Amino acid sequence: MRTQETKTVEGPLSRPYAEVTLAALALVTIVAFESMAVSTAMPTVARELEAVRSYGFAFSVMLTAQLLGIVVAGVWSDRSGPLPGAFVGQALLAAGALTCGCATRLDVFLVGRALTGLGGGLLVVMLYVIAGRIYPEAMRPRLFTYISAAWVVPSLAGPPLSAWLTENLSWRWVFWGVVLPVAVTMVVLWHAQKRVDTTRLTAAVSGRDHSAHVRAAWAGLGVALAAGALQYGTHELVFTWSVKTAVALVGLVGVAAAAPVLLPRATFVLGRGLPSAVLSRALLCAAFYGGITYVPLFLAGQRNASLQVAGLALAVGAVGWAVGAWYQGHDAMHLPRYRLVELGGVVLTVGLLWLSLVAWANLPAWLSVFALLLAGLAMGAGVTTTTIVALELSPLEAHGEASSSLQLADVLGSVLGIAGATAAFAAAHDPGEDNALFGAIFLGLAVIAAVVVPAGQRIRT
Repeated sequence: MRTQETKTVEGPLSRPYAEVTLAALALVTIVAFESMAVSTAMPTVARELEAVRSYGFAFSVMLTAQLLGIVVAGVWSDRSGPLPGAFVGQALLAAGALTCGCATRLDVFLVGRALTGLGGGLLVVMLYVIAGRIYPEAMRPRLFTYISAAWVVPSLAGPPLSAWLTENLSWRWVFWGVVLPVAVTMVVLWHAQKRVDTTRLTAAVSGRDHSAHVRAAWAGLGVALAAGALQYGTHELVFTWSVKTAVALVGLVGVAAAAPVLLPRATFVLGRGLPSAVLSRALLCAAFYGGITYVPLFLAGQRNASLQVAGLALAVGAVGWAVGAWYQGHDAMHLPRYRLVELGGVVLTVGLLWLSLVAWANLPAWLSVFALLLAGLAMGAGVTTTTIVALELSPLEAHGEASSSLQLADVLGSVLGIAGATAAFAAAHDPGEDNALFGAIFLGLAVIAAVVVPAGQRIRT
């Protein structure tokens, strides 16, 4: 009886799990800071590197490289466990931040963003696999609540700190400031692995044979190259036929051909269970990241808002995300999990419609804060829930494959959402006169978010 009571009160910070949990939370905190800080600084970076029309390209290049990292991570973790890839991911993340901070040309900056994306793709899948193999199923909702909460402090501190560094020193310090914390976290994770039974990380052997791993790796390379072609062809889109337009079309066809190989069967036709969870994740990320990427540029370019105001809007969205994740972590308080995904789609749709109204009706900038709060709540409840559902619907030996599919959905959805927004912005950009353009972009993304509702209904098994 006493043993059973002990098990019921154990959590991610209890003795067997504490050091691994702290190492994972440290990594999430660093990635959160980098993400939020870079988003705040990017309007200044784009102006200094003379790349305003290519604004979204800096985000999408990182995400395209992240696609490759995610697929490699799924194969790597299934065959060798998650720890080697986690260390390589941290090294690439630090190298990418250092390169961006030293860049004086757009092409060098994009190389740094690609390294960052590749490292991030490896890291995020490896962390999910660690969660699936180290922590009991009953503990995972609480763990993912902690992980989502780890975004709050850097999301609150990151934007104002990034704005202060950019305006008083240089935007370069936003990137350089990531390098040392990543190095420290590598040491912490190295020490943490000695505290757990690492045989649990490698004991579950993937059910896929060697040929399946090779096929997945080639498909991952194909989808990354296709996504890169799509981004290259759309980042300076004009309404005329050109070589870039042809490259974009080839990229779109390539993504459509390669993605089904890497995602669960029937994902794109709302297959019941895991396929619809993955599709819901992709739609949520496409709508959310396509919108949030352009919020700082909208506020700075159309409302003459300072970087601090733009950063505050992003920070409020991150707080909403943490609250939504906290809510989904308390089973007694909420709806069935598939209903949480539906609810996330509804709330995200409302938030993006609100942003569209702020842009189209030329409403004050501060009203966008409420829209981002709703968007964050939707993502915290919806995206976190899809992670838990996917792990529950997958056997232990397929956690690497399932985690890779989730992260592929994350990034592919984000790439397509940002690519669509970037293409529209580049084609119709008129400096200082873009209210209607931003309104149309946010409205289109709201339509994508609305599709999450029927997809969420299909998750129920």
